[in-house]
Amino acid sequence: MNTVDVIDAREKAILVGIAYPPEVSRVQVEEYLEELAFLADTAGADVGRSMIQERRAADPGFAIGSGKVDELRSMVKASEADIVIFDDDLTPLQARNLERELACKVIDRTGLILQIFALRAKSFRAKMQVELAQLEYMLPRLTGQWTHLSKQKGGIGTKGPGETQIETDRRLVRSRIALLKKKLRDVSLQHDTQTRGRVSVPRVALVGYTNAGKSTLMNMLCPQAEAFAENRLFATLDTKTRRLELKINKLVLLSDTVGFIRKLPHTLVESFRSTLDEVLQADFLLHVIDLSHPGFEEQMKVVGDTLREIGVRHPNTIEVFNKIDALEDPATLLDLRARYPDAVFISAARGINLSELRLRIAAYVARDYTERKIRVHVADYKLIGYLYEHAEVTDRQCIDEDIELTFQVHKNNLKHIDALTGHLAI
Repeated sequence: MNTVDVIDAREKAILVGIAYPPEVSRVQVEEYLEELAFLADTAGADVGRSMIQERRAADPGFAIGSGKVDELRSMVKASEADIVIFDDDLTPLQARNLERELACKVIDRTGLILQIFALRAKSFRAKMQVELAQLEYMLPRLTGQWTHLSKQKGGIGTKGPGETQIETDRRLVRSRIALLKKKLRDVSLQHDTQTRGRVSVPRVALVGYTNAGKSTLMNMLCPQAEAFAENRLFATLDTKTRRLELKINKLVLLSDTVGFIRKLPHTLVESFRSTLDEVLQADFLLHVIDLSHPGFEEQMKVVGDTLREIGVRHPNTIEVFNKIDALEDPATLLDLRARYPDAVFISAARGINLSELRLRIAAYVARDYTERKIRVHVADYKLIGYLYEHAEVTDRQCIDEDIELTFQVHKNNLKHIDALTGHLAI
């Protein structure tokens, strides 16, 4: 059972959305289906047609009404569709009933996102995380897949082979889940050991909705990053960390993380929690927002909700509105600057206002620096060299055989520096 296999050939897809007015309007669902079409394209499917039904509640057997099932069946036949994709999550029963009625593959939004993650996973760690999420998604959906084997009636001593097969599958899946969780814990411990030396350096994490331009921004700020950037959802799954030089001996570690999305599967959030440790450990965040998207404020809320789900309640966040070059009306930008006075407005692709962003990052970093002044003998070159390497020396005065140094040191390194220089303080 290889859960991360993906299909190379492009399939014909039909999209289905359900509106629940007044909570979820038809207009909202139309926007959601646009995003679902982008997801389908990223996964390797060509979207031909779509359908929206307004309901008070989902049908327990089919999610949509029986009349819409008939209409959908006709659409599938007419367009020779290979797959039907629902924007809402389907229960195992609903998916099974729909596949039987439509005679084609039926998946929901969660299954589609898992497919994309499987397609994008490159590193050993990302592949394990995706497989774990897929197995946890698959486990409750195993029931009924072997019913054709179980034709015996119930009763003592008449346990059917179908039930035995289901139990075997469940046991195999649970064993694989336990093994993957153990392996991911080991990889996380390994990662923590490798990155322990970064503690003294301020950390900044890029967060945002998928395709907001985080990787493009990282490449512009850190040209050596070579982060994969593409106009596709979830172009980045693995966290990439690079040095961002602000001034001499004043730098930060900038990390690009996986993008978030509306209805991001809980299984994925859980399995990628170790990857998102960079966000948890960051001194502050850069929240990158795609200003050109009509629903960017809802996307901002999705990112905030997802961060809270993984336990991040960060008071230090710089909102970075990206893609300002895509705005046609200059008045729109003026209005947004008034509504978000503390935000930075940039175009990562064209390099607009990146110097302002660097200054804002430097200002945030400066909050955590403390100034110290010491007097040291000129012969103590080891200590002087250490300070020049690990602190920002802002002033140097020669007095007889001594040197007076004024320097700034980050809070993460302050205790160690004070232990070395405390007796020399003036």
